[in-house]
Amino acid sequence: MTIRTRLTFWYAGVMLVSLLAMGILMYRQFAPEPRGLPTPALRPEEESDEGDLREALRNLLWAGLPAALIAAVGGWFLMRRALSPVSALTEAVENIHERNLGQKLSRSLNGDELDRLTEVFNAMTTRLNGSFQRIREFTLHASHELKTPLTVLHGELETELQSAALPPGQREKLSSQLDEIQRLTKIVDGLTLLTKADAGQIDLKFEPLALDEIVRDIFDDAQILAKPANLSVRLAECAALQIRGDRHRLRQLLLNLTDNAIKYNLPGGTVEFSLRSGGTNAELKISNTGRGVSPEILPRVFERFFRGDPSHNSSVDGCGLGLSIAQWIVAAHHGEIKMESVPDKLTTVTVSLPLASEKANS
Repeated sequence: MTIRTRLTFWYAGVMLVSLLAMGILMYRQFAPEPRGLPTPALRPEEESDEGDLREALRNLLWAGLPAALIAAVGGWFLMRRALSPVSALTEAVENIHERNLGQKLSRSLNGDELDRLTEVFNAMTTRLNGSFQRIREFTLHASHELKTPLTVLHGELETELQSAALPPGQREKLSSQLDEIQRLTKIVDGLTLLTKADAGQIDLKFEPLALDEIVRDIFDDAQILAKPANLSVRLAECAALQIRGDRHRLRQLLLNLTDNAIKYNLPGGTVEFSLRSGGTNAELKISNTGRGVSPEILPRVFERFFRGDPSHNSSVDGCGLGLSIAQWIVAAHHGEIKMESVPDKLTTVTVSLPLASEKANS
């Protein structure tokens, strides 16, 4: 039975109840007096037109208001009951994203419009899941096929550069080609990592970790990386905090963020690290005094291959995957990452990771 038909029958039943209530009330109001009882004498004012109007209005209110109330309450109940499956379907659809396209929405199997709509949604997500899967497979296969020739080219160029008889002009040209090969290799590695992550093919080794130790190690590396640009690197705060996570991936996360903070900085600028406790989370902040990110493109900085105008400078090397990889690592550790930026003043990336509970450590 369709929703339209059900609503028709339900509301017809509500109206029938309302009419019955009105009829009962009207009958009680206009029912004749029982026989044998004396009939009081009519007063002159009760026979006037004004008295009849008041009597009619009183009867209408006495019988009509309860009927209208029953109709309103019944209509509200029917609409709520009829639209509750729509609300449930809306909530279920809102929870669909690219990682759970294989999950099916539950159907009522009663054949109504909503059941058919749910079936259409399930068919659509099945097609989308197949499309995403084919894209992932293509990316993985393409990345795998590109790695071999890139490795061969990288080795050949390094061998040629070791030749002492190589002319200076030719050496410079080969060095530039080697840089491009290394950049392509980095892009292929990033694509492979993200594609495997989307497909759930990467297993993380969660273990108790001292996050402050990792931060101090990255801080030492940052001081070395910042020297060519004459940057000042500071560790404002580093609280001793324990988390559960994958050491390798967390180091990769901090290295990516540190690399961005150094590359997109100004000569003589500052990079600052801060690690503190934020209730049940560890809050790590990495700030830099570069040109920053404009408010228009700030919401897109974690998109793959997205690069804002400052990164298009030829002096800055990047492939647009570093922040996407950082976002995946944070999400895999059940944390959050966000970026705040005041152009030409300060840009701060904040990473929030759950602290390890005492029970988990014991």
